[in-house]
Amino acid sequence: MQYVGAYLIRGSTESLETLLDKLEKEKVIARNSPDLFRKSYRAFGVEEAEDLRSRARSKPISGAHRVFALFVPSMTTEAQNALLKTLEEPSAGALFFLIVPSPETLLPTIRSRVQTLNLETDTSRRRLDMVVDTDDFLAASAEKRLTLLKPLYEHDEDEGRDIGVVLAFLQSLEERFAKEKMTPERDAGVHAIYRARKYATDKGSLLKALLEQVALLASKL
Repeated sequence: MQYVGAYLIRGSTESLETLLDKLEKEKVIARNSPDLFRKSYRAFGVEEAEDLRSRARSKPISGAHRVFALFVPSMTTEAQNALLKTLEEPSAGALFFLIVPSPETLLPTIRSRVQTLNLETDTSRRRLDMVVDTDDFLAASAEKRLTLLKPLYEHDEDEGRDIGVVLAFLQSLEERFAKEKMTPERDAGVHAIYRARKYATDKGSLLKALLEQVALLASKL
């Protein structure tokens, strides 16, 4: 496959490894190449956007392209606007692969400037199924829901909490409710899910409290 420009991938931190395997197999770039920049962000703001823009201006060292393989759990509006021209007209043969748990949360202007790439192995979804089952969660009592959600928040950031799995779970809930007719009860639950997804990646956010609100307010389906 001939890659040009920027690509958007739905996935988690584990999808980054799947992507790198794919790019190496297709001889796009080797994992040990000096032209590969890979990073899994906790959050992505203007400072991170400026750093990426600066790196993207550098010319390749050993190949035809510089490749940026990035897991971005969330991106501020300001950061997205700062990246618009970089993604639309990559310099120095730069290729961008942005892995995002919920691509729908990005600005339409960003999504219009990238191509969608589906990985053959959806590791984030498999990992999510191992952690918490969406159907079991929606059918459970509030008390059981809290137990089901515990694996998502029991590790702090230093212990390797996989925020991508958290966001994928919240996205799966939103997708389920999108298929249902809204009622005041369901609307409250959807807003709780939205708040959790919006603030889950903020530094210092109380993920446990956000998920508890989801458990208590999301109506049964």
